[in-house]
Amino acid sequence: MYKKLLSYIVLVSHALAVPTLSARQSDVPYGTVIYSCTRPGVVALTFDDGPFIYTQELLNTLRASGQRATFFVNGQNWGNINNHVSTIRRMVAEGHQVASHTWSHPDLATLDAAGVTSQMRQLEAALSSILGYFPQYMRPPYFSYNDATLRTLGSLGYHVIQCDIDTLDWRYNTPATIGTSYSIYENGLNGGGRISLMHDVHRTTVQTLVPRVLSLLAQRGLRCE
Repeated sequence: MYKKLLSYIVLVSHALAVPTLSARQSDVPYGTVIYSCTRPGVVALTFDDGPFIYTQELLNTLRASGQRATFFVNGQNWGNINNHVSTIRRMVAEGHQVASHTWSHPDLATLDAAGVTSQMRQLEAALSSILGYFPQYMRPPYFSYNDATLRTLGSLGYHVIQCDIDTLDWRYNTPATIGTSYSIYENGLNGGGRISLMHDVHRTTVQTLVPRVLSLLAQRGLRCE
């Protein structure tokens, strides 16, 4: 979905230099916010805050389902990205998208331009070392940003991805409550939502919520791209 609809990521050969803003191509202006997807029969599963100890299990589940996802990764949050190099590379090898969620998950609306730039550049350096490129799409932690944030992100060559189904799985992250997140997802899907937010740092999300969501999508003949 992202590659066609959003020009989602610039894939550069691992042997080439990291892309600069001037080298990137996009039909969508930088510094803009994308809220939803309009391609028929296609949804987006997105996961924030990883990589973490449950991410490999999630990748196993996605591979078995034949579906793909987008991972908005941090450099240092629940885990350090440099301790999960094989996981990041596996994401790309298996057809998933890797995108930025900043280095350490701050509230970008509280940072000045230099602070926002530092957060983005640190993760760019880590991803460039691991993959040979870095993405041009990102999601602000807490969905928090302001006009100044967007101007800075635009100058760095980023688009901003929101969601239209927030499962709140960080709140309902126990076996007794995760069903609430599934209901939120199903109701959101019924209401036309297409870009969902989950977190691969929660075991109940990976082991309970995601399998139920994938089963629902299979029943409805929807593709995750």
